[in-house]
Amino acid sequence: MKRHPLAALVVLSASSLPPTALAQQSSQDTQLETVTVTGARQAYRGSFGRLETPQAEQSIDAETLRASGAVDLTQALDLSASVARQNNFGGLWNAFALRGFVGDENLPSNYLVNGFNAGRGFGGPRDLSGIESIEVLKGPRAALYGRGEPGGTINLVTKRPTFKTAGEFRVSAGSFETYRADADWTAPLSDTVAVRLVGFSEDADSFRDTVVTRKYGASPSIAWRLSPQTRLAYELELSHQEIPFDRGVVAVNGQLGRIPQSRFLGEPGDGPIKADVQGHQIEIEHDFSRNWTALAGFTTRRTSLEGFSTEAELAVNRQQLLVDGRTLTRQRRFRDYDASYEVIRAEVNGRFQLAGLQHRLIVGADADRFENDQVFLRARAPTLAGNPTRRQQQAIDIFEPVYGSYPLPTPTPLTNRVETQKSEGVFVQDQIDLGERVQLRLGARYDEYEQTLRDRAANRTVTQTETRLSPQVGLVYRAGTALAFYAAYGENFRPLSGTDARGNGFEPNQSRSVEAGAKFSFGGIDGTVAVFQVRQSNILVVDDPGALTLAAIGKARSRGVEIDLQGEIAAGLSLWMSYAYIDAKTSNAFNDANFGVPVPAGTRLLNIPKHSLSLQLVQSMPVAGRGLQLGGGLLHVGERSGEFTTRFRLPAYTVVRAFAAYEATRATTLRLDIDNLFDETYYTNSFSALWVQPGTPRSVRVSATYRF
Repeated sequence: MKRHPLAALVVLSASSLPPTALAQQSSQDTQLETVTVTGARQAYRGSFGRLETPQAEQSIDAETLRASGAVDLTQALDLSASVARQNNFGGLWNAFALRGFVGDENLPSNYLVNGFNAGRGFGGPRDLSGIESIEVLKGPRAALYGRGEPGGTINLVTKRPTFKTAGEFRVSAGSFETYRADADWTAPLSDTVAVRLVGFSEDADSFRDTVVTRKYGASPSIAWRLSPQTRLAYELELSHQEIPFDRGVVAVNGQLGRIPQSRFLGEPGDGPIKADVQGHQIEIEHDFSRNWTALAGFTTRRTSLEGFSTEAELAVNRQQLLVDGRTLTRQRRFRDYDASYEVIRAEVNGRFQLAGLQHRLIVGADADRFENDQVFLRARAPTLAGNPTRRQQQAIDIFEPVYGSYPLPTPTPLTNRVETQKSEGVFVQDQIDLGERVQLRLGARYDEYEQTLRDRAANRTVTQTETRLSPQVGLVYRAGTALAFYAAYGENFRPLSGTDARGNGFEPNQSRSVEAGAKFSFGGIDGTVAVFQVRQSNILVVDDPGALTLAAIGKARSRGVEIDLQGEIAAGLSLWMSYAYIDAKTSNAFNDANFGVPVPAGTRLLNIPKHSLSLQLVQSMPVAGRGLQLGGGLLHVGERSGEFTTRFRLPAYTVVRAFAAYEATRATTLRLDIDNLFDETYYTNSFSALWVQPGTPRSVRVSATYRF
């Protein structure tokens, strides 16, 4: 019998509770008090309005997130058409491409939390319980943030204490026996100290056979006004997740839909993979004057992932399914992954006059250390030429599966290594007003980093050091108070893991981006139209298909157009729209990094649709003196490459969702969500034709929220 999630909610966590649109509609005669949020300034950002920033950005605020019904980061990023889902490691991490490019496919996609690097660990998919808003910062950002993903950066802004008492408790139940509880409370302890407690617990079955997940977590925080000029904030992040490793379904002879989307092809006897996070973040901010501010911070985050999995064998010479179209050869694997991340940073930003021109300056330094410790065991069958038995193959009939047909084999050692990356950087950015209409942004960052790879099995250690200068330049032309045109150039780099055939490390992955666009605010709508091109070099590929040794010689190019709109288009009617056309292809011929198969120049990159659209409309209105919201959304994802080295494609899909929320009392809101309203059959991402993630069928969720 499943344990109710309320029993697991033993801790709460921290966040600010902005008034909802429901409360605004139903309580028009009530004067809302201003809520002061402590420590909300974002690092590396300075003080710039949206029209003054010469790069495309999206800010997904709390109201938009709640209207979307998203509870985890992957669902939230579907709101941005510039973000494409990638291979999610059997459901164990967040993986996405931004503007066509993904980072290291063997690690989770990196993201920031309040400007701190936080996504590289193994703590499972990120839940949104402690998140206030999400920023999609497009284009290279290395000139300020340092090493990162080539297409842009995702920054999560957390919920922090306010000096006004408020709270919220929400319970929900949905399809596939999904039960969830969320709690959020903030209050001042004195005139100078406030706390926030945020927590969640979720138990869920799945549309996938035998797949059951459980997760819970908390993110308490404290804010302290040390003086009128000085503020300190501390946050704790704790979470635990238990998720069965699930590679999805298979395409038989390249054809999807031959087996139900619910068909699980692993082994329930493996049990779940367990993922844990413990993180601490502290920031202090001091105002020297109205024009100058200092911000310093430190974060440490430890994550772990451990457990067994049974998953489809990808090697062609071992896979029986490619012979008889029925029998799937599987591997059994054990993973014990641990990661730690420490970051310290300090910056000063302000404005001054020089030679009759106004300057807005950001200057600072940071240092970080990332340790990636992996122990990986594997049991696999001999090649088909060796005539392996079905037991050796851990075979399963994909049409009539019987779990537990054979004893689970004991995996043997394959990988036992620890990689450590250390980096120190200094950065400066100056945005200069050249007149009433023109602003010039100049910036650069200098990084020194050291990468050490210790292969414990071979008793071998390799160390390499690199230096990188990452420049940026941007130009803004203010055509009016509500319209600006911009252009920008920037560079980015990302270290590559592993060694080449000689045991040496690799040159970092490098990207260069140009971008131009227009930003406007008309009729209650904020919009951005951007065109871009990103060129990437030093992509890791196989240089010797026989030995499967690696070299950083691959190149790729992504170019496209983006249109982002958000705001109120009529009384009580809000719009969110994000469209992207992205053409992402290889630029030179090379051998695929996983199997050594030739990849011609001009090959489309994996899981990147040419056309994507995310649309959301929400109507708020009073009904019987209470607030009512009716809304819905549409997500269209175009056809994508489903396997990098073949013609296998994932079909385009369009899914629709709808919701209704009614303020039953001043304190209580009832809500109904329907996802995949028309029960579309679709596939969100893949790594090969044998690892394809199916989308969730129609699902219904009801929830009740009590505010106090």
